Amino acid sequence: MSSTAVVPPPNSSSMLRRVPRLTAQARALLTAMNLHFAGVAALGVLVLYLIVHLIFVGQALNSRNQDAVDQQRIELKAAEVAAKPLRGLDVKLVDSTKAADKFYAQRLPYAYSQVAAELGVLTKKAGVRLARVQYSQNPVLSGENALNEVHMDASIAGDYRPVVLFLNATERDKMFFVINGINLTGQQTGQVNLRIRLTTYLRAPHGDELSDSLPTADAADATGAKP
Repeated sequence: MSSTAVVPPPNSSSMLRRVPRLTAQARALLTAMNLHFAGVAALGVLVLYLIVHLIFVGQALNSRNQDAVDQQRIELKAAEVAAKPLRGLDVKLVDSTKAADKFYAQRLPYAYSQVAAELGVLTKKAGVRLARVQYSQNPVLSGENALNEVHMDASIAGDYRPVVLFLNATERDKMFFVINGINLTGQQTGQVNLRIRLTTYLRAPHGDELSDSLPTADAADATGAKP
């Protein structure tokens, strides 16, 4: 019977002898000083990461700030455009008030007698006859600048061309008249009858005008039609 002898590796004894030495060296590396350096290195990496992160955040904030500035510029421009019509508004108000006062004084009557007299002048110049006029009144403004809306329903008779001339003259008259409706019957080459509905406004009389004004529509009806 033969036996087999186990032959150990030629360097096994030397490797076994080195293991304790390597373990001791590894333990020596894990000293407090080495751990300190490792912590500093980790902190350095963390600080570098935070710096890079802050750079990206700063760039994003700058981009947003620029967008916000651009938006504010757009809103400011829109506000300037909206405010442009309001510039010099105080002067415009004064001018508008003067124009309104001039219009009131020159183009609005203060009494029914003025309205009847002006219609009489217009019909006489045009060569037509004013048959009748009915008045009705509707207050618009009260107080110092009182204003009454006056509606007139009038009947006009005459040839076709003079009637047309009367309509044109009424629209262009210095006294403010608004033609609300007309109803023309007859032939263009002969006698025609015109029913016309007009509107004007009575302003409040001032000074010497008070004695000439008639306060109500009933008093105006008493004047009748004065061709």
